[in-house]
Amino acid sequence: MFDWSGVYFRKVIQADQDFVGVGFSAFMSTMAAGRFVADWFTERFGRKRTLVYSGLLEATGLLLAVLLPTLVPATVGFMLVGIGVSSVVPLVYGAAGRSKTMSPGVALAAVSTVGFAGFLLGPPVIGLVAGATSLRVSFALIALMGLAVAALARRSGVE
Repeated sequence: MFDWSGVYFRKVIQADQDFVGVGFSAFMSTMAAGRFVADWFTERFGRKRTLVYSGLLEATGLLLAVLLPTLVPATVGFMLVGIGVSSVVPLVYGAAGRSKTMSPGVALAAVSTVGFAGFLLGPPVIGLVAGATSLRVSFALIALMGLAVAALARRSGVE
């Protein structure tokens, strides 16, 4: 979302230049707001349910933006993505810190390494897929990753 939201709004949504940054702003503002309420939600509904809902919100938001590529639905979709991803990183880092299979330091290092690898590799892979197909297909594949988060969380031992 950091790297591709402006491109998506410019090339796919074909938003006026004044509105190209709306998707990024929608994503970032709801991600920030979501971080403020994620702890409350997690306390109330549990880590597993929070991760499942997070993955579903991410997938729903991206599919909304892909299936209805106009300004308002795509903006709402990006807002849902922001809410969806807001709790994932803190929950994954928290789970690493509570690891019983390896020391917390090693677990946190492993999670950080995977996170940075995704941060570095994600944008070029999205571009590669978009170049071979379209940016909408790239975003649909990311939506599938959101569904994978939901499915893995559902099957995990996290409570």
